[in-house]
Amino acid sequence: MDKAKKFELMNKIVRELEDLQNSQTALMAKIGQIEVDNMNGLNDKYLETNLGDMHSKIAENVDAVTEIFAHFERQRDEYGEKNAAAIEAAAIEAATAPEATK
Repeated sequence: MDKAKKFELMNKIVRELEDLQNSQTALMAKIGQIEVDNMNGLNDKYLETNLGDMHSKIAENVDAVTEIFAHFERQRDEYGEKNAAAIEAAAIEAATAPEATK
């Protein structure tokens, strides 16, 4: 895989990790809302116990995804800096190539 394609793939993975992080955060917010609704009148012990456990597990996942995201984003940035000339040359070549060869 050439350097520009590898960098494009790294960018795609960074976007996917960010989306995963956002999805996990949204799950935590939904569970938190259900927990609040339960505390505001229902007081179902099963929900209280199980939602609390779910919330803790998802919080651990959010931490893990955040760590992986930060690590891979740094790795992508370092790769981009190290290979900037090759990546830029490939972008210029792609932009100037005739439509038939794209």
